[in-house]
Amino acid sequence: MVNRKLIRPSLSQLRDQGSSKYVNAQKKRVPPEQTNAEQYYYLKQMTNATPMVVKLLDGEELHGVIEWYDKHCVKVNRVAEPNVLILKHSIKYMHKENDDGDEEFLEDSMEASEPFA
Repeated sequence: MVNRKLIRPSLSQLRDQGSSKYVNAQKKRVPPEQTNAEQYYYLKQMTNATPMVVKLLDGEELHGVIEWYDKHCVKVNRVAEPNVLILKHSIKYMHKENDDGDEEFLEDSMEASEPFA
């Protein structure tokens, strides 16, 4: 019978190394809890005064420009109608208003998908 040598390092050698690739591979960073994507989107639409369409959970659509937002609500300025303060939990989705007639296509595709919960 042939005497064979163990190829992998023993556990005591791994503990002694401390900063080896084996130890670092087990420590993964936790992703951030908040990405600030929502704030970035609102700020971009506010600074550009982008005409938006806000679709509510009950199916009503509001057209206007976002004036300001906070943690729980969004204020939308409308041209021919009074300004509205909308609670975020009542918003199904929102998108940019298009003059090209693409709005109908976007609405159909969004309604086919499940709403966010």
